[in-house]
Amino acid sequence: MSGPAASRQRAPRPHSAFLPSASCRRWRSVLPAPAREGGEERRGEERRELPAAPPPAGGRSPALLRQRRAAGAPRPAPPPPSPSSSAAPAKMSRDPGRSRWLLLAACALVFFLLPPLRTRAFALNVVLEDAEDKAEVPVLQKSEKRGTVSKRSKELKEVIFVIQSQSNSFHSKRAEDLKRDILKQTADLGKELPTVLLIHQMDRHEGAWTILPLMRDFSVAYGKNSSWIFFCEEDTRIQVVKLLEILRRFDSSKEWFLGKALYDEESTIIHHYAFAENPTVFKFPDFAAGWALSIPLVNKLATKLKSEPLKSDFTIDLKHEIALYIWQKGDGPHLTPVPEFCTDDVNSDRVGQCVTTFSNFLPLCGEPVKKEDVFVAVKTCRKFHGDRIPVVKQTWEREAALIEYYSDYRDISIPTIDLGIPNTERGHCGKTFAILERYLNNSSARTPWLVIVDDDTLISIFRLRKLLSCYDPNEPVFLGERYGYGLGTGGYSYITGGGGMVFSRAAVQRLLASKCRCYSMDAPDDMVLGMCFSGLGIPITHSPLFHQARPMDYPKDYLSHQIPVSFHKHWNIDPVKVYFTWLAPNTEEALNGKKVEFNREDL
Repeated sequence: MSGPAASRQRAPRPHSAFLPSASCRRWRSVLPAPAREGGEERRGEERRELPAAPPPAGGRSPALLRQRRAAGAPRPAPPPPSPSSSAAPAKMSRDPGRSRWLLLAACALVFFLLPPLRTRAFALNVVLEDAEDKAEVPVLQKSEKRGTVSKRSKELKEVIFVIQSQSNSFHSKRAEDLKRDILKQTADLGKELPTVLLIHQMDRHEGAWTILPLMRDFSVAYGKNSSWIFFCEEDTRIQVVKLLEILRRFDSSKEWFLGKALYDEESTIIHHYAFAENPTVFKFPDFAAGWALSIPLVNKLATKLKSEPLKSDFTIDLKHEIALYIWQKGDGPHLTPVPEFCTDDVNSDRVGQCVTTFSNFLPLCGEPVKKEDVFVAVKTCRKFHGDRIPVVKQTWEREAALIEYYSDYRDISIPTIDLGIPNTERGHCGKTFAILERYLNNSSARTPWLVIVDDDTLISIFRLRKLLSCYDPNEPVFLGERYGYGLGTGGYSYITGGGGMVFSRAAVQRLLASKCRCYSMDAPDDMVLGMCFSGLGIPITHSPLFHQARPMDYPKDYLSHQIPVSFHKHWNIDPVKVYFTWLAPNTEEALNGKKVEFNREDL
């Protein structure tokens, strides 16, 4: 259907009071038949015009006329009708049929004229209503936006951000940059900015980086007015609004432990072979993706720590040990995996699904340190000259410009240097301090950096040179994979020796200028060094790119966002394959004149 008929069909039906045919019938029905044809109709028209008529002649008010009538005064004679007003009624009264036809014609005219007028009036009304609606929309949107901002502002106040920072100038700057980024994102969400804490600034004791000793402080400060504590590393990138949406999915009045789940595919020494029957059942968080604790869980942990201090002497893999402590052999919550907590690069295809990303696989702060600026010391002994030293020479030795092998036996084929320190089966404190003395006082190459490794350490000197571009050798730097000993009872942190220990010349100078030395020749050298640097107030600088164990001892997802610098141990692996798969400058390298390619999944 088209045309006017279609328009009438689609248009909303008007009220019956606006129908002209009904109006004409109503006007005819309310008047007696004689009046419809005579002057009564005219008087009806005059009655409809009375509100606009002038006041009575002579200035007499209607109230005065009513008073005079009540007193019996004669009714005043009406004014003589004007010729124009009396002509039409007189003519109509003389021709009743014509009056009837005129009335019908007027009704017909009204019938045909009113629909377009009604349509235009309806359209005008719709336009006006639409304009009113549009005028209301911005107000509603502003109101809703204010409500959303207010809600998010409240939620932000209930989230405490904790950056697992370090005091070294390079790391503290990165942590401050992340703090500024979080505050910048939240500036538009409310007047009050969230609390952002840096672990190294809370370091009232050596073990702050292990997190658990801080639970009582967190509980006292935030246990009553917050909902969540969100932890992250300095290279974690956070979308704050999306994070609030994720946290909203969980009831913050309950105990929650959230994060990106890691697990062991086989039992490993760094986790003390926990869950040996099925290590995949136990999940622990990847710190690089960020992780969260609800305040009820924080309060519970604080209460437990108050009554039962930490018992473990060693801190080896913090993320696994925190998950174990929270789990409490089944009395506490397991880690709840949050797929939106990611360690993907900010440019990956999955980044749109992620609340967190990871921005730094291998730091580079300019040109890599020159080869000649890194002195490498390899600790060995006579019984390993035939099996471990050849692996070093076949793999990473070519990357080092300055390298010496220190042994208990002089072998010119390698060559090795006999420091006059007898070999010990455990601990090598005497040998290590002799190396430090030689580096500082006897070495002809006065390099700004010293690296001490074991003879079964696999290391990428090329990547290490890139990493060292971020550190100032004029500062006392002691760098590697950080462990802890007795941190719950006033202990200290140390760099585990198997993954490699890196010293700036300034650090060695400070150390040897002190009186701190080995308490025995076979004392664990890495732990004694940690104790000495702790006493000197020189902080340990941790890098997760150094590894005390083999690649298979770490979760694949954990290694997936790293460009590792080192691994350790030859046990039950092909160390040459491991090097060319994980540490060589390229994944495809020349080996004995042939190109080889190894799959990390196989190692």
